[in-house]
Amino acid sequence: MQKRNIAVLLTCHNRKNKTIACLASLYRAIIPPQYTVDTFLTDDGSTDGTDEAVKELFPQVKIIHGNGSLFWAGGMRLAWKTAIKEKPYDVYLLINDDVILHQNFILNLLKADAHSLVETGRQGIYSGGTVDGITGQVTYGGALIKQNHFILTTQKLVPTSYPQRCDFANANVLWISRCVVDKIGIFEERYTHGIADYDYSRQAVRNNIPVWLAPDVCGVCNHDHGKNWKSNDMPIKERIAWMKSPKGLAYSEYMYYIRKHFPFYLPYSLIMLWMKIFFPFIWNRFKN
Repeated sequence: MQKRNIAVLLTCHNRKNKTIACLASLYRAIIPPQYTVDTFLTDDGSTDGTDEAVKELFPQVKIIHGNGSLFWAGGMRLAWKTAIKEKPYDVYLLINDDVILHQNFILNLLKADAHSLVETGRQGIYSGGTVDGITGQVTYGGALIKQNHFILTTQKLVPTSYPQRCDFANANVLWISRCVVDKIGIFEERYTHGIADYDYSRQAVRNNIPVWLAPDVCGVCNHDHGKNWKSNDMPIKERIAWMKSPKGLAYSEYMYYIRKHFPFYLPYSLIMLWMKIFFPFIWNRFKN
């Protein structure tokens, strides 16, 4: 049987313990004998000894160094480009370095792959659902679009025993078949930190590429994004700066994403962003 090659892609910055724990869970995972795994890690300027620890504990990991300004999307792109240059992998498996992977996570993703071939005749993108380590509630994975007149929302999917078709996919655990990369490429250069995985999965849907949430839970990953608004206690100038920053609301990138995929909802999205900045007490009251 011909071997199939998986390129595992990660990026990290100054959270050594989480990165090491994630890699340890990856190498504990069950990997079918017909698959080989190469791991590519972008260390984006870490100063906490991540590089040295990874080299000592996981010498098989291929480390690529960034200058500290790549953020998540940039770091993932660099790892991805490096893998593509090395050889034509059959699968690109994107993993956040704060995920503790379940031993059978690859088997779950392979079930989604088999299901996609049976149902659609095509390989695609498969997101692995994650849960909070304390509450057990779903944190990342796949979601459906919910449209109501001028309002656009998403509904997070709960992993079940069977794959579920989805409209969005998080890249905390994301299996991307080679045919997908051949057709739509990798993460768009426009995105600095977040949004890149949502944009990528929407591009796939627009190109008739199946996007699935894999069966069962693939790992543990606590939700670390916090609230998507700041309280009135923060000065207005700081709220605006946060809205524009890559780790905040990434204003220009978010508006580009909405204009690209959901142009009809652009006015609503624009109003809601600025409402969060000028009237955050509304969110404090109704979202807490």
